[in-house]
Amino acid sequence: MSWLASWDAFVKVVESGSMAAAARRLDCTRAQVSKQIAELERRFGVRLFDRSTRRLFLTPSGEVFHQHALRALESVELTEVAVRNLGDVPSGLLRISASVVFGRMWIAPLLPRLTERHPELDCELILTNALVDFAEDRIDLALRFCKSPPEDVVAKRIFTMEIVICAAPDYLARHGTPKAPRELADHQCFSFLVSDNRVWRLADRHGEECAIPVRSRIHFNDAGSILDAALAGHGLAILPTYLCCRELADGRLQRVLHDYRPLIDFGRDLYACYMPSRARLPKVKVLLDELDALLAPLPPWGQLDG
Repeated sequence: MSWLASWDAFVKVVESGSMAAAARRLDCTRAQVSKQIAELERRFGVRLFDRSTRRLFLTPSGEVFHQHALRALESVELTEVAVRNLGDVPSGLLRISASVVFGRMWIAPLLPRLTERHPELDCELILTNALVDFAEDRIDLALRFCKSPPEDVVAKRIFTMEIVICAAPDYLARHGTPKAPRELADHQCFSFLVSDNRVWRLADRHGEECAIPVRSRIHFNDAGSILDAALAGHGLAILPTYLCCRELADGRLQRVLHDYRPLIDFGRDLYACYMPSRARLPKVKVLLDELDALLAPLPPWGQLDG
């Protein structure tokens, strides 16, 4: 027997003054209402009504339960209305997850514009390089670079990340510009990931791959720190263009080995991922539209020619 139906029957009995009148309002039999009230009294271990020959009166326990039942049923009704009336207006809290550097640079600036356009919407951006649990962390949409998204989510590919090898002009002036992959062994090389075991894998224009052992006396697991080290003239770096586009554009960094594409293990495609239950939420839709406007088909930093 549904607890909600039993609580509603109890309230109707209080309002109507009798089980027979409550049954008429609920379009059921008096016996069904009586059974629901008896089940409530059995569950709580108290009497909810004192019975006279003409009508029912609430006991002290019944009065307390009546107050709480009214609030509970009102809350359920408001919840049903809110869910039914989601409509096309983005509202409520939108929780977004993104990797630290990409999220700070390109997603954080979107949110003030999004909330300005949609006054009923609030946003939270969770920046982490760790994988999130959509349910436990209450994430509405996660942005992740990967080879393939998880199978239990809806995933939309946004763009493919371009990665380059680059260095500061003064470093190249002091140490020379590598003309072939084998010359990387003579340079300090900062990897985009520390998990490459100090081997850079490159592919030429024809898809031929090579693996070059590289060295560096300093190691980072943060792309922003690698960018800072390259700008300071400490060595060559593998970096995504979304991070170093401004520095490449104004000449503070120069791209080298144009004919070779760095290969990475974790995937170059950015996916917007969300649970199927979030697919029709207006707040998720407006964020996806905003991402499309910013990043597709060509992100603002552009794709550098190889």
